[in-house]
Amino acid sequence: MLDITIVAFAHHKGGTGKTTSCLNVAGYLQKDGKSVLVVDCDPQANATAGLGVNPETLELSMYDVFMSVFEGFPDIVIEDVIVPTASGVDLAPATLDLVGVEPYLYGIEDRAGLLKEALLRVRGNYDFILIDTPPSMGQFVINGLVAADHTVVTLDPGTFALRGMEALSTVFGDIREMLGEDVAADFAILTRWKGPGDRAAGASGLALFLKRIFSPGSSAEEEKERERLKIFESEVRKSFKQVFAVPYSPAIYETQQKGLPISHYAPESEAGREYRAITTALLELDDNHDEV
Repeated sequence: MLDITIVAFAHHKGGTGKTTSCLNVAGYLQKDGKSVLVVDCDPQANATAGLGVNPETLELSMYDVFMSVFEGFPDIVIEDVIVPTASGVDLAPATLDLVGVEPYLYGIEDRAGLLKEALLRVRGNYDFILIDTPPSMGQFVINGLVAADHTVVTLDPGTFALRGMEALSTVFGDIREMLGEDVAADFAILTRWKGPGDRAAGASGLALFLKRIFSPGSSAEEEKERERLKIFESEVRKSFKQVFAVPYSPAIYETQQKGLPISHYAPESEAGREYRAITTALLELDDNHDEV
């Protein structure tokens, strides 16, 4: 039986780069020779589409796995829904049907541990299982956190991102109180990040040339924004042992269109190198955990 590690990617807000981070870390783990399963627990099915699988063509999905615990629904186990992808990463896909599961979950006592129980069947098949949770505070997020050995929180540069950290901390506390499960975030990933002095993050070619000509000096607004981001990053680093900042990169969006992780499409891009570093840190964290 393999020594498996399960990692959940979480944030209650959409647009923080959660799915992107999950898939790109999965890609680099696969490149390192690890057997990897991505479990898509988001009804939006972005992880499914991001690995090149059309949710509309699927006959079985995580909806069927969750619903199999209820009387009258087919007995479907997670092995039945797993599909291979072009990247070499296996996928337990999601569809929009997953929206219909949550009302059923509130009717059973052991609802928080359903995913953890389902994954027991494939623990011997993979080195890593990565769980993409939805942008909510519902049962799929709780199931992902309970099933995971490690949790990664993604944050965007938005003004209200720190509130997301507070909301997740509340969920962690509720899980500890209700279930006795010790849940805490190991990493934070700052996505679409503008570093100090990066006045043209996201600009390239002609756009960058024009920006430099017509805006040769830093405006007061730019200086104010840089200061806000500096303070924000400092606050994040107080809350997490390790923090990574993934810069904006057109390669991220291009690779999503290709249905491949950035490791398989643009590994030498600036964002690709940062996801490489994140994956290396995760592997080191896992090695240290095994030695304890």
